[in-house]
Amino acid sequence: MGQQDQSRFEAEVERVRRSGTLGESGRLLELFEFLAGGGEGKPSASQAEIAEMVFGQTETSVDDATVRVYIHRLRKRLDDFYTQAGAPDARLTLPAGTYALRLASEKDGQGPVGSAAPRRPPGSLVWLVAVVLALAGAFLLGRGLQGDGEAPPANAMWQPFLDSPRPKLVVVGDYYMFGEIDPVRPEEGRLIRDFRVNSPSELIQMQDLEPERYGSSEDVGLNYLPFSVAYGLREIVPIVARDGREVRVIAASELEADMLNRFDVIYFGLFSGMALLEDVNFMNSGFEIGESYDELHDKGSDRMFTSEEARNLASPVYYRDYGYVARFHSPSGALVAIVAGARDTGLRGVAPIASSADLPGELDRVASGGDFEALYEITGQQGADLSEKLLVARARK
Repeated sequence: MGQQDQSRFEAEVERVRRSGTLGESGRLLELFEFLAGGGEGKPSASQAEIAEMVFGQTETSVDDATVRVYIHRLRKRLDDFYTQAGAPDARLTLPAGTYALRLASEKDGQGPVGSAAPRRPPGSLVWLVAVVLALAGAFLLGRGLQGDGEAPPANAMWQPFLDSPRPKLVVVGDYYMFGEIDPVRPEEGRLIRDFRVNSPSELIQMQDLEPERYGSSEDVGLNYLPFSVAYGLREIVPIVARDGREVRVIAASELEADMLNRFDVIYFGLFSGMALLEDVNFMNSGFEIGESYDELHDKGSDRMFTSEEARNLASPVYYRDYGYVARFHSPSGALVAIVAGARDTGLRGVAPIASSADLPGELDRVASGGDFEALYEITGQQGADLSEKLLVARARK
């Protein structure tokens, strides 16, 4: 690094410092000063060093999350500063995976300040999948469905929805996917479903927190629905849309808390796709999600029900999956129904049970008595649901 580069670096540090964008004092300014000390060629600091020198924490008590959050905030403040003030020649950056300030210009690959960095288009197969699923989603999501009066009769689970004056909102469990694109061989890119990343904004956050894991990831504008969701829409929507009632259909990722103040809500999908409704449902349930979304724990009996579909789907052996149905009132007064499965086999198996003209004995009894929940064991083979067995049927408090 030459003296000229060092002078430019120090001048830009002073420019940011004097702007007040980092405040007159506080941890954010202290972090900036620590990273700026030593000049442009200073090696990247470690999380432990930052924790000790900036936050007064020892290496044995370091909270990595604190360092990552403040690095993220500093990066955001720098972006805001250059968006407003401009950087005709060069700007300070915090490169992903590096805890050090660097001076970058457009010729270095930084790109014009205030604009998104250009992205190399992923492989044509990825975009083909995205287009096909987007078209399917446009058909199912965000549309009003109008009943024609010819729907099957409502059983004890659905009759309260027909009696309720609130409009109906059908929520389907969807999943956000992002791409991991090789800039040299984009045709070898892949789509990834990560339960920690459920939106483009969360992907950006994880890129800041774990750049070594998510640094090459890109938002490709793709959400998908499990194939088994179609069974629920076909079986259940005609019941609650009968006699001309309008029913809205949205993705779980679009559900907002205030919608429970205006709609009665019906969820159809997998446990892992419930989003906001996961907390709403299991708040007063006798069940809880286990260590993974393949597990459901009965708190009363301490039994654990674990789906076997993932391990046995490709083989001809029989396996067990689980389907769950519930109906209850949320704290806001909304009537909520849940038809869910651990995996596709459980969801396909429980949908016709929940939508049948007459619920089977014990399920009909608890559904006729008020808020309830029930769990079915569905026997499957290579994705087909073969038989069902009621395991639990009880009133909810």
